Amino acid sequence: MIANDILSGAVEEEGQVPSTNQFAKVLQINPATAAKGINLLVDEGILYKKRGVGMFVRQGAKRLVREKRRAQFAEVELPRILQEARALEIDKQELANMILKIQE
Repeated sequence: MIANDILSGAVEEEGQVPSTNQFAKVLQINPATAAKGINLLVDEGILYKKRGVGMFVRQGAKRLVREKRRAQFAEVELPRILQEARALEIDKQELANMILKIQE
């Protein structure tokens, strides 16, 4: 959710993100689970903590999120899509045309 907000610009670099407790309440999850998610983003260099103030988006976070998502897209999504295209006997040109049509 935070990564999506960073990519969309809803949360800007150096902007504050909701607290762990706020996330837990909104998503109706355990605060420890919310904290694990926040800590993953800290470990990835996307968020940082200002002691006593809260969590903030690090400079360059949008680029980091985009790079990570692109790699995931190339490694996970594209192979799955290509496998399905082969099963449906969709050739490269037809697949390219489908992509261009969707982008219109």
